[in-house]
Amino acid sequence: MESPAVTFTLAYVVFAVCFVFPPDEVRSAGLTVQSLLAGWLGSEDAAFVQYHLRRSTGTLLAHSLLPLGYYLGMCFAAPEKHLCFFYLASEGWKTFFFFAVLLPAVTSALAYYWSRKGWNNHPLARTLAVHALPQSGWRAVASSINMEFRRIDKFATGAPGARVIVTDTWVIKVTTYCLHVAQQQDIHLTVTDSRQHELSPDSNMPVQFLTIRVASINPYVKAFDIRLNSTEYGELREKLRAPISNAANVVIHQSLSDLFLETFTSLVEINQAYSLPSNQELEPCIGCMQTNANIKLIKNCQEPNEGECQQCYCRPMWCLTCMGKWFASRQDQQHPETWLSSQVPCPTCRAKFCILDVCMIR
Repeated sequence: MESPAVTFTLAYVVFAVCFVFPPDEVRSAGLTVQSLLAGWLGSEDAAFVQYHLRRSTGTLLAHSLLPLGYYLGMCFAAPEKHLCFFYLASEGWKTFFFFAVLLPAVTSALAYYWSRKGWNNHPLARTLAVHALPQSGWRAVASSINMEFRRIDKFATGAPGARVIVTDTWVIKVTTYCLHVAQQQDIHLTVTDSRQHELSPDSNMPVQFLTIRVASINPYVKAFDIRLNSTEYGELREKLRAPISNAANVVIHQSLSDLFLETFTSLVEINQAYSLPSNQELEPCIGCMQTNANIKLIKNCQEPNEGECQQCYCRPMWCLTCMGKWFASRQDQQHPETWLSSQVPCPTCRAKFCILDVCMIR
């Protein structure tokens, strides 16, 4: 492909990825299926289930048009390929055009089938029908979900393409094309995985994400995973009736200080170590008295007479955990993004130090 075709292809790939998985900037600009079809979708608060019946259908239709959009764009980006005249195009482009037209045609037929009989054929309607009582149908379940979603005490978290909603009766996971629904009284929840990230793109702070498996005793309800920030774990537990088991023995950090302490420890462990003189013995940490002191403050971040940090001449008196807690306690709680780069005074002599100055004793 020549330069204009390559440029258009790269630009269209970026556009397609942002359209299918919209970042915050794209959402704020209104370039999402929910924004473009807002008039047809209606209000999520007024009719949650009906909104997602239409949203999932509209999303599938919109995404199916992306290959055809690429072909039409290439008609102008690469006129020498004669794509505007189907009979002059190469066999490869003819095949691509065939599938680009077939895909939205099939999804349109599928969308029409789903919408028949008041959306009775939609996969979400069938999912809800599993939870219906013998003398009722999926609409009764939808009415219950709609009513509970309108309450202000529900638990809701996550991006629009991976939201988790917990009401008094239901646990719901909203994905791009479908909804997973389970009834609270039927489920077992298990923490299966934990991912620790040193920096969150939103807050520039360490963050821990938990993966929780939601399994129902109802054989017709497929198990699914929900993912959330560990700081939201306590709020989730308050809303759930069933306990959450920790099969993977994951250490859950439910506060910002817990997350910071984890990161503080990992950063200090890669700092330059301090060799204890042979004639000096370690004493118990004066902060907890549970373990021996195991860190020494030595200015390593800059030259001795440069910067705000100062040389500390105290003997080792603190353990790593207590020093990390002291460091966190001296931070501005309203600006956690500054914690890792800040300086605090030594708890004993008040000499300023930063994380780079905390050395483990070897």
